[in-house]
Amino acid sequence: MAKIKELTGIKRSENRVREFLKSIGMAPRKVGTIPAKADPDEQESFVKEELEPRLEEAESGKRVVFFVDAAHFVLAPFLGILWCFTRLFIKAPSGRKRFNVLGALNAVTHELIRVTNDTYINAQSFCDLLWCISRLDLEVPITLVLDNARYQKCKIVWELAEAFHIELLYLPPNSPNLNLIERLWKFVKKKCLYSKYYSEFKDF
Repeated sequence: MAKIKELTGIKRSENRVREFLKSIGMAPRKVGTIPAKADPDEQESFVKEELEPRLEEAESGKRVVFFVDAAHFVLAPFLGILWCFTRLFIKAPSGRKRFNVLGALNAVTHELIRVTNDTYINAQSFCDLLWCISRLDLEVPITLVLDNARYQKCKIVWELAEAFHIELLYLPPNSPNLNLIERLWKFVKKKCLYSKYYSEFKDF
């Protein structure tokens, strides 16, 4: 309202301004985040030179690309947004037990290969994931797109990946926005965790 008045000298009500903004294609949208330390130029170069060529091969059936990441779901309240007349409350489970998922999401079919536990994710967990992928008996080159977590960049992982002829393609630093599987974790929280109470860890 203030900006329109400043630019035109015309004062409009909130409703009129809202209708005008909608008429030109604007909408109220939640502000998103991108990593503050990310290098946009490095990300753009990675996408064009490394990621897109492999994804094009995957689309044509000449390669399989998996996006890899770990999620750590804590048995705690995940507070979502609900339409309601008064504020609602959900029970908060006690304890901080975690359900860890190391997943590999197929970029084309969206099939999910996963290794899970309730302790922690380490290099052995990643090796277990490599074994799961190797058992798929894929007959085309395989690429795993992953971040720079220390347990994914060690000798035992590199040697096993090489033995299975699996390419490890590391994302630029601070680039979770380029990892497709991050959208899956967000989906899981929305569908399974937001505004829901699990009394037992096994149910969670």
